[in-house]
Amino acid sequence: MSSALALPDVEEEILDEKEEAEDLEKMHHVILLNDEDHTYDYVIEMLCEIFGLTEADAYERTVEVDMKGHSRVATLPLKEAEEKRDKVHAFGPDPRLPRSLGSMAALIEPAD
Repeated sequence: MSSALALPDVEEEILDEKEEAEDLEKMHHVILLNDEDHTYDYVIEMLCEIFGLTEADAYERTVEVDMKGHSRVATLPLKEAEEKRDKVHAFGPDPRLPRSLGSMAALIEPAD
């Protein structure tokens, strides 16, 4: 076989790798989900610490998650979105509420 025949396969692999890298860089939303086991203070503190929001912005997101059941708190590249979601999941229970047994829930979804 000549190397000319193998070249298109190599080009295809390069294109596939490039598309895969582009997919990883597509923006994703980090969405915080409501529950009844965390106080406003906890949520505001968490959003400020993990996402670097101001207290005013964190309060707005906290009200939104309470009223709507969810809030889009950030839009980031996939890897960063996954890291932030994991930090939400690892933040721990709300020490202000004895019934709070764990962290809040968050998910990520592709941005349109």
